[in-house]
Amino acid sequence: MLETLTIITLATLWLIFFRPGKTPPLESQLKIERPGRYQIVLAPKLNLAQPFLEAIAQRFAAQDSTLNGAMQCFAVRDKHVSAHGSAVYLLAISARNGMLYFQGTPPLSDDPGNYLETIRKFAKEVLMPEAGSGKPGPQGAASIVDAVNAVAQQHGIEIEHLTD
Repeated sequence: MLETLTIITLATLWLIFFRPGKTPPLESQLKIERPGRYQIVLAPKLNLAQPFLEAIAQRFAAQDSTLNGAMQCFAVRDKHVSAHGSAVYLLAISARNGMLYFQGTPPLSDDPGNYLETIRKFAKEVLMPEAGSGKPGPQGAASIVDAVNAVAQQHGIEIEHLTD
């Protein structure tokens, strides 16, 4: 009886201290779809950006669920994500009928002049056909930028809005 209790105690302690963590696999592309809310496609090693993107989706949904916004591109410096790869990752966000589409990829080079071209190319390759027939409007684009700025400020993340 005492031996059994000792073995169970040791096994439990071993599992507590030596079992692998719950971090998602960083070497594979992450794709998350929440029908009617958002779709996220992240390149490998960007999985840790998921909470930031979900917070943006939540903030955007609270503003207006019917807005359409043209693709907005950002360079993001997030200390939680940069520990596993590049110091910067690129993010594209668009909206159709209130559904957000996120695409994230690391930059191909350290030259900030290439960031916009890199994220646009990646977004075009991975973006699912956008639902609905609504045309992008300036109010939707502004709502995306406002939501990203507000959430980035709350999370202590540095962002740069990439424009032509």
